Amino acid sequence: MSEYKGIRGFKVQTLSTDPAASIASTGSWATGGNLNTARAWLGGAGIQTASLGFGGSTPTDTAVTESYNGTSWTEVNDLNTARRGLSGTGTQTAALAAGGLSPPIVANTESWNGTSWTEVNDLNTARYGISAASLSSTATIAFGGDTGSIVANTESWDGTSWTEVNDLNQARRQTGGSGNQTAALAFGGNSDPPYWNNTESWNGTSWTEVNNLNTARYLNGSGTQTSTLGFGGYTGSASALTEFWDGTSWTEVADLATARYTIGGAGADNTSAIAFGGATPVKANTEEWTITATPTTFSKENLGQVYYNSTSNTFKVTQQSVASGVWSSGGSLNTARSEEGAGGTQTSTVIGGGRSAGSPPGLIMNNAETYDGSAWTTVSTINTARRSALGAGDSNTAAIIFGGPSQASPPFSPTAINESWNGTSWTEVNDLNNIVSNTWGSTGTSTSAFSVGYPGTATEKWNGTIWTASASKNTPSVNGAFFGTTTSAIATVGSQTTGAESYDGTSWSTTTSLNQNRESGGGMGSNNTSGIVAGGNYDPVGFLTTTEYWNGTSWTELNDLATAKYNFGGSGSEISGLASGGGDPVGYTGNTQEWNVPTTNSTITVS
Repeated sequence: MSEYKGIRGFKVQTLSTDPAASIASTGSWATGGNLNTARAWLGGAGIQTASLGFGGSTPTDTAVTESYNGTSWTEVNDLNTARRGLSGTGTQTAALAAGGLSPPIVANTESWNGTSWTEVNDLNTARYGISAASLSSTATIAFGGDTGSIVANTESWDGTSWTEVNDLNQARRQTGGSGNQTAALAFGGNSDPPYWNNTESWNGTSWTEVNNLNTARYLNGSGTQTSTLGFGGYTGSASALTEFWDGTSWTEVADLATARYTIGGAGADNTSAIAFGGATPVKANTEEWTITATPTTFSKENLGQVYYNSTSNTFKVTQQSVASGVWSSGGSLNTARSEEGAGGTQTSTVIGGGRSAGSPPGLIMNNAETYDGSAWTTVSTINTARRSALGAGDSNTAAIIFGGPSQASPPFSPTAINESWNGTSWTEVNDLNNIVSNTWGSTGTSTSAFSVGYPGTATEKWNGTIWTASASKNTPSVNGAFFGTTTSAIATVGSQTTGAESYDGTSWSTTTSLNQNRESGGGMGSNNTSGIVAGGNYDPVGFLTTTEYWNGTSWTELNDLATAKYNFGGSGSEISGLASGGGDPVGYTGNTQEWNVPTTNSTITVS
């Protein structure tokens, strides 16, 4: 008789608290003492229990300085120059304030000695919305901002004067900052708009692009280059989002209680931070971030783990509920497009072909790009330019793209061409048996794929070498969505209807209809009992954001796409999906959206 450990790889444990995905995910914000003067766009320095907040807007520009002892704020001596949008670094007793808008835009730098502010040497470039990093007032770095134009300027402070050093790669203001003079992090920001999710790492000499924030916005942050917390901000509206940087990637964790932007912030690392003030309207709120788990008590969450919680006296299992999934922004395509072929996972995808947003619009493309979970990279072109070719793949180094017409307008020139991607180049391999005008449905891997073409009801399977005819669908379809495997799949009819069919490895059968009429949506899923269909269009309504989940029996509407679109490249699964490019109300887009389902700990009940 098999033991649970032999099946799942771990024992049924007794735990006092539920497992968590990471130490960061045990963190939460708690209410602290309010500022005496409500304001936004202020500077901050210090740590959670010993902070300094200065300047800002009430909305009148102010010089007010307040000191926090971990419980309450006390007014101390004011800045010499009232201003907003200034940077702050250092500690509660030795801080630095630089730049800002008074107006006019200023270069003023002031040093705090624990009692009063003293004017010291100015920045070389006057600017506001400037960011800085350091817990030192004698060795810091300040970057980005607005001089009347958004800039990438970086300056280094040695305790006496500022020196121009290498600029950020991306000009922006109101960027989150953390770290110190020789090891800093710049993340997010604003260019009136767009809002950025770019993250850059500073090594004392130059900035290097690293993994992006999950949500593009301007925000505040605190911590070190390898242990940062980014919080709040503005995405088009005030945000409460908090993200945790572990030195490699960002993870969304518990939100602020109050959504706000232009916040003051301070903290030593991503385990302990403070957020105060902000807008809109101006706020006095203070929140304190604390992580409850320590390395010695932390219990890692494993999907499918069964355990007994001795505190609540409940038997539980770690699982993922697709209903709790959300869409967030990913890196933008280098070339905006629609009707591209796509294959791979959310963090490792390749796309090729499609319709261009260039001049003239709708031009058939052969451009290809790969995605690493953060950014798209232009790679070798496919051999045959075409649109409405779809794809299947394991990753951004192993995929196929097949079918689709090679012309933008009638007679379209439909093709059966199949190309294989090895991470470096595209090679034509054995073609589809059927020349198809639109390869509207595909799923699988680079060695085991499924194709559903139009016109007709024909389906074909790919075994890594050749395509073989499979069971025909019952209903001809146009621009449907497809997900699953070569033995277990779902195909929606499209054609602006709600129809759907299920495949069991042998034959197709009509199944429960979608809630929303649509065509040209994207499908992502594991099999014929679990998957999602998102976006598309429906003539009376227009472009859709609607996302629906299939559980093997019925369709349920979930969280919508952030941006309505259709004919996009879909890859990944119902747990971790990617929607890249496509058409939106403006035209063809480079917009990428990521679908993520969080892991949860659920109680096992017996009925």
